[in-house]
Amino acid sequence: MSRPRVAVTGIGIVSPLGFGVAANWAALTAGKSGIRRISRFPVDHLRTTIAGCVDLPEDRPGAPLSSAERVERMAVLAAEEALAAAGLGAPGAFPGPLFLGMPPVETEWPQRLELARAANGGASYREITLAALSRPDIHDRFCFGGIGERLAARFGTRGAPISLTTACATGASAIQLGVEAIQRGEARAALAIGADGSVQPEAVIRFSLLSALSTRNDAPEKAARPFEKSRDGFVMSEGAAALVLEDEGAARARGAEVLGFVLGCGERADSFHRTRSNPDGSAIIGAMRNAIADAGLTPADIDYVNAHGTGTPENDKMEALGMRAVFGERPPPISSNKSMIGHTLSAAGAIEAAFSLLTLRHQLLPPTINHEEPDPTIPLDVVPNVARPARVRHVLSNSFGFGGQNVCLVLGEAA
Repeated sequence: MSRPRVAVTGIGIVSPLGFGVAANWAALTAGKSGIRRISRFPVDHLRTTIAGCVDLPEDRPGAPLSSAERVERMAVLAAEEALAAAGLGAPGAFPGPLFLGMPPVETEWPQRLELARAANGGASYREITLAALSRPDIHDRFCFGGIGERLAARFGTRGAPISLTTACATGASAIQLGVEAIQRGEARAALAIGADGSVQPEAVIRFSLLSALSTRNDAPEKAARPFEKSRDGFVMSEGAAALVLEDEGAARARGAEVLGFVLGCGERADSFHRTRSNPDGSAIIGAMRNAIADAGLTPADIDYVNAHGTGTPENDKMEALGMRAVFGERPPPISSNKSMIGHTLSAAGAIEAAFSLLTLRHQLLPPTINHEEPDPTIPLDVVPNVARPARVRHVLSNSFGFGGQNVCLVLGEAA
């Protein structure tokens, strides 16, 4: 189709499994869980008291960083690793734009209470707004586009940074935008980041009210159980991943090592419900088929699927439906990284794309851990409990979000 192939020349990862590509891959393929009891804030009386937490150097007892601050710090760590791996770590020298996938952010309770105290105990919207006029630091911290602006200045990316959120598909959407910018010839490189730091009291309570979270608090490492019969919800998590994307010709001309390719992107949305997928699975099926077609491949060319695999009863059922519709009676192996790292929300699509590239690079399928009793309604090879060597040329990475926002990526091995 005369469009350039998009190569990945740098990868950076931060997750509950650790900092950096090497630490994460070692833990993931060993079947290690990063889920544990939340210690950053009080969880007394909460139905869910576990999460996939990242301990940042800046964390201090009793003074947790805000979600927005966590997003920025983890994005920096992932981007620094990716840029160094790509040989593009010189300050102010990145030859393309930034696409940042991140959660919607808002002022959190500690800041609201601080403003209320500044308003002499007043809690009305007017009083708090007047108190906020003298606190530009709070505005700067929670302004949605502010994080992208600061990252762009730090890494010297070109043009205006794009910050976006498409629910649980956000990280994959950031990669898709970078890929399409290169394919259209608008950039020869792009820095795509997905980051999320939403493990904080309000977010935990909100997801709990949706009955979406696992309540298996007594055994945190066994709580995330994608595709397993006794699954009872997902486990909230946080982290970040960054990919350096380049026009293959430009990357090879400068002598960069190609780690893999983003061969195709597919998206499909439905407007069925704020949190549920359409029962006919049309959007999920369409996103998977669109990605495979965009890569110029057929379903038979896909050797492995990196699942969305949240561990909620409905999501896993719908993903299994989509797999059978796209691949027929003999679908390829599929496994869920979320069984070990939890659901990193806005970061998930980027982290799982990074793990998919490592799967291609090492020819090893990560397992779905905690798979004790198969669900008879999900007749899939989920790579249960133990990593598996396999010949892998193409990986389909699925990201299905609330509100019917679905993005799938096809990753290919380095030639």
